[in-house]
Amino acid sequence: MLSFQQLVLRKFFLLFLTFFLLIGAITYYWVKDFYIEEAKASLIEDIEIISFEINKNTDLAILAQEIKTKLHTRITIIDADGEIIAESHKKKESMDNHKYRPEIIQSRKEAYGYIIRYSATLHENLIYIAKKYTINNQTIYIRLAKELKNINAQILSLGINIFAVLIVFFIGIFYMTYKINIQIQYETQKIANFLRDLAGKKKPNYITSDFSKEFSLITGLLTKISQILIKREKQKSKYTHKLETANSQKDDIISAISHEFKNPIAVINGYSQTLLDDTNINQQIRNKFLQKILNNGNKLSELIDTLRLSIKLDNGQMKLHFTQLNLLELVEDASENLKLSYPKKEIFIHAEEAIMIKADRSLFCVLITNLIENAFKYSEDEVHIYLTQKSLKVVDTGIGISKKNLERITDKFYRVHENTWNNSLGLGLFIVNNIIALHQYKLQIESQEHQGSTFTIEFS
Repeated sequence: MLSFQQLVLRKFFLLFLTFFLLIGAITYYWVKDFYIEEAKASLIEDIEIISFEINKNTDLAILAQEIKTKLHTRITIIDADGEIIAESHKKKESMDNHKYRPEIIQSRKEAYGYIIRYSATLHENLIYIAKKYTINNQTIYIRLAKELKNINAQILSLGINIFAVLIVFFIGIFYMTYKINIQIQYETQKIANFLRDLAGKKKPNYITSDFSKEFSLITGLLTKISQILIKREKQKSKYTHKLETANSQKDDIISAISHEFKNPIAVINGYSQTLLDDTNINQQIRNKFLQKILNNGNKLSELIDTLRLSIKLDNGQMKLHFTQLNLLELVEDASENLKLSYPKKEIFIHAEEAIMIKADRSLFCVLITNLIENAFKYSEDEVHIYLTQKSLKVVDTGIGISKKNLERITDKFYRVHENTWNNSLGLGLFIVNNIIALHQYKLQIESQEHQGSTFTIEFS
């Protein structure tokens, strides 16, 4: 018959082994799933950003190498027939046709294609994300890939830490068996109950013991583990909430962009279809329809230019070309141009003399146009512009901005839903604020609801 210490050692060893395997399995799959989901989300976000950079003038080979250098990510751009257009890690001429790769096939039917498989090019397992786009009337597939080798190192490190804690726990319990059997049974049971709760859904906050210093140390470590697990649960919940919020904001942005693109496209399609269906249409009506098509095409071009400018400003890619500018002339030109679209609005320019500043002409034209157009949109009667050597003020008597919205009015894609403030994409004041920041000037906004707003650019 075995001694009590041997029985305790045998049973506790089995408990230790079971618990270690359970925690190891849970940790392995949790870390693996978390890493893969995080990698997928990161790759999808990178694909969306890359798609905005591609246009008919983009050198895809150079773009692929830039992605490889900056993001340390493999990129492959594939045409509709599966031929490689650009590749970051291998010569495209040496690569097979990708038309029937699983991720490409899946991306034709779903929002994106996803797979984890071995790469013969890089000789290791990669996570692949592919997404279909139509750019410049050409269907392409953008595919990004990321290595998975780091996950094993993370799991091994975590496993060693857990194993070390459990070893200390085992030694402490075994040592206490030589002292007093009844007390050690009580303490063992208490700890076992704590561990069961910790391994389950219920996470106890702490465990204490005043029986000995060793037990106090063990229970202290277990308390730390419990607090770490509880903290991770909270972090996971917080991360999930942030992800849901980000997805909601992304959906709002995509909805706003699609809405603004949909109207001019619908007009262009409608008038084009009418011209195609009726070849004998009156020439005057034909010219009117063609003018409508041209106007809406220009509107689409302006929307795209606005998006591209916002991306450059957001990424710090805008280069400034400073010249001496006559601010009064810029304001007068912008006012005259906007009066064509807002013939019923009155604008008054107050300036005693020509104001000369050092600035980028094209960006300052955009800045002034956005400020005056915002004032035109939301002004009841008239708009006043005050020019001095120290500042430029645009004052309107419109609907004003609430305090809550005033704090976020210059955020990217932010729109005040009750009055659709800014331009339709929510980029107007974001662009204005970034241009002012690039010139190292200051923007002050004062507003009262139902009374009007004052936008001030301070030059010094």
